[in-house]
Amino acid sequence: MLIHIHPDNPQERNIKTVVDRLKNGGVIIYPTDTIYGLGCDIYNTQAIERICRIKNIDPKKAQFSFVCSDLSHISDYTRSIDTPIFRLLKAALPGPYTFILEASKEVPKMLKTKKDTVGIRVPDNKICQMLVKELGHPIMSVSLPMDDEIEYYTDPELMEDKFGNVVDIVIDSGIGEIEPSTVIDCTSGAPELIRGGAGEWEKLLG
Repeated sequence: MLIHIHPDNPQERNIKTVVDRLKNGGVIIYPTDTIYGLGCDIYNTQAIERICRIKNIDPKKAQFSFVCSDLSHISDYTRSIDTPIFRLLKAALPGPYTFILEASKEVPKMLKTKKDTVGIRVPDNKICQMLVKELGHPIMSVSLPMDDEIEYYTDPELMEDKFGNVVDIVIDSGIGEIEPSTVIDCTSGAPELIRGGAGEWEKLLG
C-alpha cells in the first residue's frame, strides 16, 4: 500500500495508520533525511526476520540501526556516553549520521552485534520523528536492497512496484536522496569514520 504523507506537514491520520501497522508487525518503507529505509518495530521479532529475508541477510550478522526521535531518547538504548561524545551527538543530531554506540539492556538481543553495540540515528525528518513518537520507541532501520537502478530506491512509486508484495506500507513523501548516512563509531572513545555519506563529518570534529 502506498501512503502519501506531506514531508513538511505530515497528516496525523496517515501517521497513525502507519504506526498501527508497525504495532501489528508491519514492515514499512519510509523516508529519512538521506535515503529511504526499510523499517519495523524494534520489539517485533517476526517483522525483523521479514526484513532479513527481504535483504537476504543473516539476522545474527546484520547491522541494523535504531531511528530515535531525539537526543534524550538515545540514552534509553545506549550505555553512559562520555562528555566529548555527547557533545558530538548534540552537534550532529538531528542529521544525516549513524553513530555506533555501546548498547544498553533495553536493546533486544536479536538487534545487538557481537560487540554489544547499536547504530543510532536521529534523522532531520518530520515524518520519522512523528512515527517514532507515536510508536513510543525506536524504529529498526536498514537500507533497501540496492542494485544499479538508482531510480527505484529514490522514487516511492517504483519502490511500491518492486517491494509492494513483501512490505505492508510504502510512504511517499517525494523523491528521496541517493547518499546514505555517514557512519561514525564512538565505542573506542575517539570517533572513527566507518562510512562516508551525507553530512559534513569534518566540521563536526572542528
